[in-house]
Amino acid sequence: MKKIGLYCLVFALLCCAGCRQKPAEEGGFKVSDVHNPQTANGISDKEAKNMPVITFETTNYDFGEVVQGEKLTYAFKFKNTGKSNLIIYSSEATCGCTTSTPPKAPIRPGEEGEITVTFDSKSQNGKVTKRILVAANTYPTENILTITANVSKIK
Repeated sequence: MKKIGLYCLVFALLCCAGCRQKPAEEGGFKVSDVHNPQTANGISDKEAKNMPVITFETTNYDFGEVVQGEKLTYAFKFKNTGKSNLIIYSSEATCGCTTSTPPKAPIRPGEEGEITVTFDSKSQNGKVTKRILVAANTYPTENILTITANVSKIK
């Protein structure tokens, strides 16, 4: 009988340990943090007022003249000007020469963050425009960031 009690206790402890949530700083968040009716055709004024709002300092950046082969990085800075936690689900570039890194943790109202974009000009030539699609729990759910460069071959 003591063995059964001991096994039950061990099982209960393992179950509790397995259900531990990650803190927000590590990218964990609760379902209640997401306030976006993504499938809604329209949202009410009340819903819109309570949603997160991502406000970028700029959505376009021009690297200018670039020598082919250079790797360039720019950080698009933003602020959550809404009333609930901002969660960026993904940020994807239009091609493999550009990568982006969004914050993993929710951005609380009034807080700032950045999405770091790296452009590899190795296989590029001439005027180049790349777009980064940012998906978040905002309305609308997608924002577009744009980088441009004029890539020239090494002389």
